[in-house]
Amino acid sequence: MTHQICVMGAGPGGYVAAVRAAQQGATVTLIEKENPGGTCLNWGCIPSKVLITTAELFERFHRAADFGITLTGKVAVDMAHLMARKEKVIADQIKGLHKLFDHHRIRYIQGSGHILKTGVIEVPQPDGPAMAVAWDRLILATGSRPLDLPSLAVDGRRILSSNDALALDRVPPSLLIVGGGVIGCEFAHLFSSLGARVTVVEALDRLLPLPSVDAACSKVLQREMKKRRIGFMTNRTVQTISETQEGLRVVIGASPFNKAPTAKEKEPVEMFVDTVLMAVGRTPNTDGIGLEKTRVEVDERGWVKTDDHMRTADPAVFAVGDVLGPSRIMLAHSAAAEAQVAADNALGADRRMDYRAVPGAIFTSPEVATVGLTEIQAKAGGHAVRSDEVLFRTLGKAQVIGELAGQAKIVSDSGTGRILGVHIIGPHATELIAEGTLAVNKGLTVEDLVGTIHAHPTLAEIMSETAMKAADRPLHG
Repeated sequence: MTHQICVMGAGPGGYVAAVRAAQQGATVTLIEKENPGGTCLNWGCIPSKVLITTAELFERFHRAADFGITLTGKVAVDMAHLMARKEKVIADQIKGLHKLFDHHRIRYIQGSGHILKTGVIEVPQPDGPAMAVAWDRLILATGSRPLDLPSLAVDGRRILSSNDALALDRVPPSLLIVGGGVIGCEFAHLFSSLGARVTVVEALDRLLPLPSVDAACSKVLQREMKKRRIGFMTNRTVQTISETQEGLRVVIGASPFNKAPTAKEKEPVEMFVDTVLMAVGRTPNTDGIGLEKTRVEVDERGWVKTDDHMRTADPAVFAVGDVLGPSRIMLAHSAAAEAQVAADNALGADRRMDYRAVPGAIFTSPEVATVGLTEIQAKAGGHAVRSDEVLFRTLGKAQVIGELAGQAKIVSDSGTGRILGVHIIGPHATELIAEGTLAVNKGLTVEDLVGTIHAHPTLAEIMSETAMKAADRPLHG
């Protein structure tokens, strides 16, 4: 049995792999160049949700009169206090991770690991000689970082990365976001709620142009963004950014991905904004870690290649998480699932990672959550498909909380009733998707959901209502 496991990177993939291996009796070393928790805890999921929670509360204050509450005086966002709360949440989580490592007797080393040769990693130390770590199996979980375009270089002052945006000491009066994917759309709602005038520029033909996001969700989101006065342009790209006395001058042109632009889309648009946020993707953290000393293969962009057992081309090396790139699913919970597969296989198992039921959670307003196949994907896969939708406004609970926008869609096989995908945009969609994930994962049918009693009044009733419609006996939908 393999006993010495080394994990490079202590994000959701790395630390879960370390814990899983330690639980099985391995001697585990976990190497991290910064703080444990990775992008998710330090610059992504957790800090952004701290800010989004404040933004949502701020919005509720502005809607207080709708709920019979009269407020006097000015309601304002204290950015210094907000950032201090964000840092405290992160610090508490980091402290918890260190306790977890101690509990499982995981050796934690702070530093930038470099593979010297098969079986040895060197970790330089600031106050002494480098540490040499021996290993039988290596699990790469080094993650990714924001992509920096040379033509639109981030300066951390006026042109920001997503990391920079999470540390602002003020709300910019006007903000242009380059990229209408998950990060761009989440930040658009966040800063719009805090008072910024926001515009999003997306090169493709819709916001959230991910294969896993149903086009109907994008349509509803764009409608709601218009209501919130969040500007957006699709089929467009930012061509130049220059600093002037009036602010940042941004020139926006036609997207190279649009093969048949309209006359209007061909016309360049000029805008002046206070701040630009770049949200155009990620790049792998694979440079400088010594991969050339292994047989690990990477693609043309540097993403590590693995099979579904999380094995690389080097039999002693496994890889999980963001370092695998967009050909997999770059989400924290997907990395954690991959980590358990990798740790088990590094210790002699033969498990396969199953990507069929990985949920996606997007914290816009309203929230978007998806799992399984979209209608387009299901048809392309040869299924006889039916698609059924129910609006949230049909639910009593949605009326009670005053959040009516959105819908749930179940994509099912018309012959068997098996649920192939669930796509929700609406209040608390990111919580509601758990039932859809279970349904897809276990191959449940719409009849299985119809036969499950859902508490009333709850938002979860959207699943039973949609299932009843898919079973051709709708009640309210």
